[in-house]
Amino acid sequence: MDRLQAMTAFVTVAETGGFSAAARKLNVSPSVVSRIVTELEEHLGARLLTRTTRIVRLTDTGASYFENCRRILGEIDEAEQSATGEHTAPRGVMTITAPVLFGAAYVTPIVVEYLTRYPEVDVNCWFLDRVVNLVDEGIDVAVRIGELPNSSLQAIRVGSVRRVVCASPAYLERRGTPLVPDDLDAHTIVSTHAASTAPEWRFNVERRPYTLRVQPRMTSTTNDAAIAAAAAGFGIVRPLSYQVASHLRAGTLQVLLEQYELAPLPIHVVHREGRHATQKVRAFLDLAIERLRADPALNRT
Repeated sequence: MDRLQAMTAFVTVAETGGFSAAARKLNVSPSVVSRIVTELEEHLGARLLTRTTRIVRLTDTGASYFENCRRILGEIDEAEQSATGEHTAPRGVMTITAPVLFGAAYVTPIVVEYLTRYPEVDVNCWFLDRVVNLVDEGIDVAVRIGELPNSSLQAIRVGSVRRVVCASPAYLERRGTPLVPDDLDAHTIVSTHAASTAPEWRFNVERRPYTLRVQPRMTSTTNDAAIAAAAAGFGIVRPLSYQVASHLRAGTLQVLLEQYELAPLPIHVVHREGRHATQKVRAFLDLAIERLRADPALNRT
């Protein structure tokens, strides 16, 4: 068995999510890819993939082996480029993910600058308001907002954001300004997420956690729609501070109940390659960390 060929086939299956897709990428038949991966599993004495008629997923052992194979193949590729004098700049394809509004406002300018610097790299941007599994979905770099669970992923903190209550000046002139969290019961609420029960807004009252169950008149599955409704004077919304930064600068929204806010939420740039990150990932990380840490909107409490 050619171990390098087997690792390449296995990594390609994991990244593309199936044997047929991997076969197309490797320009061989699906049966060849399946045979190579089966031989690799027999050689290791471990199941790397769970196969069904609809999907192929990594086992726990397979996920660990995938990370090691990916690192090894990346190092081999870089060694070959260096030996042939081609190791002058990052190249290849990279996939990154971030929340929708954060991706549009903060990550896109970094990606554009990165692609301008490194013309041999292509970037796929997955801007989604859900947590994307980096291993299962073949993601190289992610921006995560909030406390991180323990994992094998590498995380670099680049800033923080606040959960803010805000409304337009026109709304406040018409309905009055809430002074304490309980005052929100008398106001029109716009919720930024869909829920089967009334959403809960959490505050810090006299240094103790306080939860208020609100009854929204409008609930939206998208943050931008809820924010737009609040900016139009319809009601009070509670987004993250970066999501309304432009409205706050323009004065179309203003922050309420600031003294009752919870502690800021951390922002991390997350990747899975550790100190063995490929050149294209290292270059993006260096640029993203520098740009995000320098942004005052993400680095004030």
